[in-house]
Amino acid sequence: MKIEMKELNKVYHGGIHALERVNLSISGGMYGLLGPNGAGKTTLMRILAGILRPSSGNLSIEGYDYNTEKGRVEVKRLLGYLPQEMGVYPDLNAREFLDYVAILKGLDDRRARQRRVDELLEVVSLTAVARRKLKTFSGGMKRRVGIAQALLNDPQLLIVDEPTAGLDPEERIRFRNLLSDLGEERTVLLSTHIVEDIAQTCRNLAILKNGRVIFQGTTIDLIGQARGKVWIVTTSGDRANRPAGTITVVSTMHVDTSVQYRVVGELAPSDESEAVSTEPSLEDSYVWLMRERRTYEP
Repeated sequence: MKIEMKELNKVYHGGIHALERVNLSISGGMYGLLGPNGAGKTTLMRILAGILRPSSGNLSIEGYDYNTEKGRVEVKRLLGYLPQEMGVYPDLNAREFLDYVAILKGLDDRRARQRRVDELLEVVSLTAVARRKLKTFSGGMKRRVGIAQALLNDPQLLIVDEPTAGLDPEERIRFRNLLSDLGEERTVLLSTHIVEDIAQTCRNLAILKNGRVIFQGTTIDLIGQARGKVWIVTTSGDRANRPAGTITVVSTMHVDTSVQYRVVGELAPSDESEAVSTEPSLEDSYVWLMRERRTYEP
């Protein structure tokens, strides 16, 4: 599955630029789209899902031109979409809901449709609760129902927007593992503001800020940019000894009578003797990139 975006723009009423000159090439497996809230991720996901039209630029998916009606129709047959906010019918149970969505997607053969629903309930580990009403489901269980409905047509491209936001740690891990498994057989585009979700699932990613792509490459590439810019600084517990300089404090850990800071950036000379350089994590690297862009953008 090949996705090509060239000079893609989306301008809302009032001259609000949600996307500006987006150029991306995506192919195969898990691909992460990372950025803060308001960066334009959801707008881009909705364009890819065929819900929104770009203001200008070119988009093709598996060779189909999104600027044509025929291209959009063909692409919709290839994709599944889990939006950030998915509406469900609370008084339906999981099996009834999936059966209803399958009918809307054109799965007319009743036996084939029921087999597909049962298969997907097993895939998302909801078989045991398939007859419970959706209003009794937790947030994580509803997200898994959402993934199941997106997979009903066995899509080559699966688009998921902020799928783990608001989930507890156990459910988030379960969901990440599910997405990783799905990415072995299709292209999965994961949009999120949670760095750890990308770190645990994706090798390739793009980062959006203010509607622009400010990075695209591998997680290893991103980490390499922050090497030499991440420090562990140990001080006494006195706040007056907090590290200074053009830095961002990523974490603070109390150890006995001292305080250990993990910081990203350029330390003040007075703190350099107390600092130990450390290998960046993906989160450190993301923070460094955002700092650099904040510094150099007009």
